[in-house]
Amino acid sequence: MSAWIKMIPDQEAGSELRKAFDAARTPHGTVDNVMRVHSLRPATMHGHVVLYRAVLHDDGNTLPEWLQETIGSYVSLLNQCDYSFANHWKNARHLIGDDARSDAIATALAARQPERAFSGAELAALDYARKLTLSPGDITESDVAGLREAGLDDGQILEVNQIVGYFNYANRLLNGLGVTTDGDVIGYYPEPDAG
Repeated sequence: MSAWIKMIPDQEAGSELRKAFDAARTPHGTVDNVMRVHSLRPATMHGHVVLYRAVLHDDGNTLPEWLQETIGSYVSLLNQCDYSFANHWKNARHLIGDDARSDAIATALAARQPERAFSGAELAALDYARKLTLSPGDITESDVAGLREAGLDDGQILEVNQIVGYFNYANRLLNGLGVTTDGDVIGYYPEPDAG
């Protein structure tokens, strides 16, 4: 566990915090530092878990999971949030399932040139993510209209908006409190079988 503020370990948690930890457990059975950093205020941990799962893991979302994770990874790159990028880019790579394609996407995103790897609705979503992250006061109705013209419906536009908003929140939480991946299991999805 590593952050600039105290994080309470499982064995020292009171009943309210134990409930929050149980709700925040990953498929690996652990509580990642992104959630554990809330341990001094379990209510914010609860809110964070609910928001995270609604934004990225709700059955009502229609954007492909790999694109959701890629958008989150791009926002994290733009914000220089190594923690979120490490976790969510690993997820995106797994979901993309093609190392050459993943490498091309990573190179394009790192260069802030998503147009080198994307077009159409995917590129429009990433361009919107960049603008909303770096210049939120410059967003206009025409930016949303551009997403619609690129082929996203209003529900998908909301999904993109919420992914960008969530990652900006999480990146600032993590960077602002010096949270690292020390002790975490990186990524949500399992490694593919080597056999």
